[in-house]
Amino acid sequence: MEPILQLHDISKRYGGVRALEHARFACAPGRIHALLGENGAGKSTLIKVMTGVVQPDEGRIVLEGQERRFAHPQEAVRAGVACIFQELSLMPDLSVADNICITNPPRRFGLVDQKAQRRLAEAALARAGAHDIHPLAPVRSLSLSRRQMVEIAKALAREPKILILDEATSALTAADVERVFALLKRLRDEGLAIVYISHRMNEIAELADDCSVFRNGQYVATFEHGSKTDAQIVEMMIGRDIEHAFPPKPVRDAAPTAAPALAVNNLSWEDRLHEVSLEARPGEIVGLGGLDGQGQREFFLALFGVLRGVRGEVVVGGRPVQLSSPRQAKRPDIGLALVPEDRKTDGLMLPMSVSDNLSFAALDRLSRAGIVMTAAESEANAAMVKKLSIKAPVLSNAVGTLSGGNQQKVVIAKWLMNAPRVILLSDPTRGIDVGTKQEIYLLLRRLADDGAAVLLYSTDYAELIGCCDRVAVFYDGRIVRWLAGDALTEHALVASALNLGGDAANKAVH
Repeated sequence: MEPILQLHDISKRYGGVRALEHARFACAPGRIHALLGENGAGKSTLIKVMTGVVQPDEGRIVLEGQERRFAHPQEAVRAGVACIFQELSLMPDLSVADNICITNPPRRFGLVDQKAQRRLAEAALARAGAHDIHPLAPVRSLSLSRRQMVEIAKALAREPKILILDEATSALTAADVERVFALLKRLRDEGLAIVYISHRMNEIAELADDCSVFRNGQYVATFEHGSKTDAQIVEMMIGRDIEHAFPPKPVRDAAPTAAPALAVNNLSWEDRLHEVSLEARPGEIVGLGGLDGQGQREFFLALFGVLRGVRGEVVVGGRPVQLSSPRQAKRPDIGLALVPEDRKTDGLMLPMSVSDNLSFAALDRLSRAGIVMTAAESEANAAMVKKLSIKAPVLSNAVGTLSGGNQQKVVIAKWLMNAPRVILLSDPTRGIDVGTKQEIYLLLRRLADDGAAVLLYSTDYAELIGCCDRVAVFYDGRIVRWLAGDALTEHALVASALNLGGDAANKAVH
């Protein structure tokens, strides 16, 4: 079948940084084409060229047999190219309907026709499988997962010929992912060309018809899905073989002797957390499992002093503490750190420099009489850049210019500046490439080996099994089961997440 979109010899540089060099790509109607590569491989720049967000320095774009050059994203939209970026483009203070129709609202007598707009929004939401989202609800009131569904509906409302999705499922719940997969397969059968970017190989396996691999801004290969093994694909993506995805776990005594770094007793909050109790010892990685939205995030927020009205006891380093604010939680005598799930919104100040973001959480340590000691700050920042292998050409550049994987490293490094004794991580590898994931796994084990207690919430069962010494499975705001050792399997995690009985699920190990 003839391609609907072709890119020939596309090059793009930002100063001295090469984002793309003579890259090529083609996608056909009725096919789902996966773009694969590490963060920084050039995938995001490529789709920004396709959608008119950036202009290539060299190369040609051919759409439906005609050479095109999109000077503005609206030109690409009018030509039938719609994109759902990883960073949401919604306006929180507007309604769902306003956001869906914002570029071309229906008009009557020169004014926005509110009734027609609502009907259009309802149709787009229904097509996206999001019937439960009210078109008049303010976007600010929706969870991250529901906002992502609105973003998908917004793209479908433009009736595209080519639909591009950049990590569009990374913020979705499992139920929403299933709906989106069914939708994409239906759109493919209707003749749409779909370009799909994801670092989750199981998603690629389920959806992709074709795959193209990019590395260091250059095109590597295109092949039909199923013709290469996962190991071969990963090797093409990173240019080297990955022998082991997860570092080995230490052998532990059956009866631990170290005092807990963190002990939580009967923690409750409103109707979201119910008498949660757990312990985490120095050197241990404790996982939080369960389906998305079962209280794991609220548990982290409660520990970090974000929530009000929390009941129960929190003991850090053998001393009961009252955590009323994040500022208190990160104090040296308590030593908590929280790496949030949404690095763009909650973890970083995107317009500010890499240097400012790195030192922000440790300003108390790096200041005297309210004045930042620039020499100490520069030395601490340089140490963190080296420790986490952060790829940042110049630390004075805005952190938003870094790839997603390097942004996540900056979020982690920011908290490591305080040498925390308890580290809380919420889905830290969401939207991160395979190579960077492995670096983060090694870092977590190294932090634990250095004496920190690590609590890891992940929606990826393989991560929980590969990284964690024990996993507490949450269901409806409670820990319903502990899994460890031979009992820590995908089957047990799934069964426990659904709060089912059965031999595998009932092997509770404390």
